[in-house]
Amino acid sequence: MSPERDTAGGDSAPLTLRDFASMPASVLRGVGPKKADALAQLGIESVLDLITHYPRRYVDRTREALVSELQPGEQATVVVRVEQATTRRTKRGQAMTTVRCVDGQGNSLGVSFFGQAWRERQLTPGSLVVVYGKLELFRGARQMTSPVVDLIGDRTGRIVPIYPQSDKAGMSTWEIGDLIDEALRRVDARRGFADPLPVAIRQRLELVGRGEALRTIHAPPSLAVMAQARRRLAFDELLRVQLALVQRKRQIEHAAQGIVHEVDGTLLERFWATLPFTLTGAQQRVIEEIAVDLARPLPMHRLLQGDVGSGKTLVAVATLLMAVQGGNQGALMAPTEVLADQHGSGVRALVAGLSVPDPASLLTERPVRVELLTHRTGVADRRRILAALAAGGVDLLVGTHALIQEGVTFARLGAVVIDEQHRFGVEQRAALRDKNHDGMIADVLVMTATPIPRTAAMTVYGDLDVSVLDELPPGRTPIETIWARDHLEESVAWATVRHEVAEGRQAYVVTPLVEDSDKLEVSSAEATFARLGVHELAGLRLGLLHGRLGSSEKDAVMEAFRRGRLDVLVATTVIEVGVDVPNASVMVILDADRFGIAQLHQLRGRVGRGRYHSTCFLVAHLNDPEAAQAVSAERLSALVRTTDGFELAEVDLDLRGEGTLMGERQKGRNDLKLASLRRDRELVGVARQVAFELVDERGSLGEHPLLEDEVRTVLGEADTEFLFKS
Repeated sequence: MSPERDTAGGDSAPLTLRDFASMPASVLRGVGPKKADALAQLGIESVLDLITHYPRRYVDRTREALVSELQPGEQATVVVRVEQATTRRTKRGQAMTTVRCVDGQGNSLGVSFFGQAWRERQLTPGSLVVVYGKLELFRGARQMTSPVVDLIGDRTGRIVPIYPQSDKAGMSTWEIGDLIDEALRRVDARRGFADPLPVAIRQRLELVGRGEALRTIHAPPSLAVMAQARRRLAFDELLRVQLALVQRKRQIEHAAQGIVHEVDGTLLERFWATLPFTLTGAQQRVIEEIAVDLARPLPMHRLLQGDVGSGKTLVAVATLLMAVQGGNQGALMAPTEVLADQHGSGVRALVAGLSVPDPASLLTERPVRVELLTHRTGVADRRRILAALAAGGVDLLVGTHALIQEGVTFARLGAVVIDEQHRFGVEQRAALRDKNHDGMIADVLVMTATPIPRTAAMTVYGDLDVSVLDELPPGRTPIETIWARDHLEESVAWATVRHEVAEGRQAYVVTPLVEDSDKLEVSSAEATFARLGVHELAGLRLGLLHGRLGSSEKDAVMEAFRRGRLDVLVATTVIEVGVDVPNASVMVILDADRFGIAQLHQLRGRVGRGRYHSTCFLVAHLNDPEAAQAVSAERLSALVRTTDGFELAEVDLDLRGEGTLMGERQKGRNDLKLASLRRDRELVGVARQVAFELVDERGSLGEHPLLEDEVRTVLGEADTEFLFKS
């Protein structure tokens, strides 16, 4: 077939994805109501769904394993022909189906299934099937028990595609393949595939054409050709997502009216002069990136990623002071009252001694005024703060969700910092950003201490500019992480706690649950608190903190621990964010295999905040070598190996997978079918770069109508909005 054309319009124009989406699968020969229902159960309703129903794996028939070559215990894929299938009942009344098969050289293989009587109807004599499983020897004969089975019919190609199937749908891989073959043949016979990607970009990136990619992903002459097809189609998926994000980003920038800040004023110079330490290179770089944003008339919308202890608060204060020195106000919103209190204290300490012009006098200055507003703020104090805020007398307002309540009015809000942004909804963030009554949009910096893999940040947070603090300040105490694998090693953890307390330090003990659970054999905070007080940590001053305590009770416990009136704090993950006690030097996390990497890393960051050597014990007795335990072991080993949150984020992505971009709402239908944020790290960056090339300053793809149509067709308005907001 000739190369794909970029023209559109008329009956002879190449077919677009919208054309395929508008064709029901029933247009294909042999697809009546019954088969259409079966296809629908596989998520295939249109011809577009069908041709993008990609093989989940391939069988290379030029390198088929023979049954005689397999060793006991070896996992392998073999192509065999069914000779006989019978079903009988075991002594326990369970159906047992036994299948006798032979490979291409006549070597025999027995296959058995329990509780799957339907296999006798599926595996009829003469059927050619692919089986994948573990080879066993039983009375000298080779066999597999409950292997994965794919029927491939009489497909004799060198590379046989195996498609995702459903036993309930009753569609075999060769039936799906035959329908795809028919669809591709009819496209070629009619008009071919439209290729929306400019030829110059295809050539520069060495990408094959759209039509060639779709044909060869389904019928590859070799695995190398298949890889080229997959690369093109995966790039297309990633590009559509990036185009949607970049379009929205540019549209907002074009339409919104921002504030031009004085980023080189004397207030910031005096701030730098008061610091008793030198900024890290990463802090200097990020502050410069923010300054460039603030000097422009476009509202900043930037994500700041920084590992635990990387100095995000300092960057946040510098951002807010850039707004204040131009006569504007700044706001810092935190998700919890504990964190807001700490930010309030930290910000006051950092700006102590700084002053700004007093609007009541042309010749005098007043101290930079910082106020804290939370739901605990008393009525009189709240009234006083709000009056001063509306009059411009408050320069920096720190608080919780209370900042976005009705009645909180700024004289001129210039910059907003939102900490632990994932704990706020989109509407909550927008409510603070849009506090100005004159339509001027405040600049927004959202921060997270949970490192995000680079590919995920470019995809999930693609509408934001991303800054990274990837360097820790000098003098930060390293944290030693130890995996306690058995009771003996766990006893070392308790001995370490006792030693540290004897030296005047404090400790955390973290558990996954508040109360005991019969279903989960994991430690609970209440049971652990009771046990430790009697046994391992008897005689020490213990406190208990969990989410079911009332707000005042939590505050009292936390304040007692902060002031050193408690030796050990037994807690759930409520201490994950915002707890800063420099005297705490040891943490014991029980049932650590129940936590994710990011959560463990966040918890670990509660120690090592002072000048003392700190230790984190991960208690997990993994006796089961099965897959889930193997993943837990890899997770714990990674935490022992490194304290680099960004490295751990990549490990987490590899172990856990990227999930779905569109969330549960979309049931995965429009998610990435081929592309992977793990496997295609390089392609994510390339797709984002190309998206910026193709989208103009107004957020339009006007010069590339086919691409714009594809984004709308595949993602749709609702999906694009969801992706942008999430």
